[in-house]
Amino acid sequence: MNIDKKKINEFLKRVEKIKTSGGVDLSAAEDLSIAVMNLISLEEHFFFTGAKTGDGSYYDFSSEVRSMRKRLMEGLIDKHEGETWCATKHLLSASMRLIETGNRYNAEGEKEKAKQFFADAYRLYAIFWALKTKLVSTHSVSGAAKQAAGKGWSLETLVEKLADCCDER
Repeated sequence: MNIDKKKINEFLKRVEKIKTSGGVDLSAAEDLSIAVMNLISLEEHFFFTGAKTGDGSYYDFSSEVRSMRKRLMEGLIDKHEGETWCATKHLLSASMRLIETGNRYNAEGEKEKAKQFFADAYRLYAIFWALKTKLVSTHSVSGAAKQAAGKGWSLETLVEKLADCCDER
């Protein structure tokens, strides 16, 4: 694999620039991202309840929740290049489902299985934040991960270095 050292250095300079400018205050956006995850789950639950019961009013609820989710996502994703909007929605949705699956395994005492699901969920969530903060583009998520790894960092570590949601300045 050929990693362009110039691109790595440019990438790391962007990370440092964001950090030295006070980092990124993601606390409100993080709360909003979790809310969006739950709204996506609600859309799905109303769909399945409508399908299982034959009661079309659940589809109406699903549509109402979808409209709210779309409006709230506009506060998370400010520029829609390519399929960024859909990609971020699916990253959040998959992350939430993996967390729920991990929680089930954890409750059943299968800690190692749970741990892997949690790691996968956090990886997807980190990719979401990398896209949201424009640390990387959709075209370069895997490249950014390789660049970070070249420095001994994971993409998750980069997001942690940029944001401290508990820092309420």
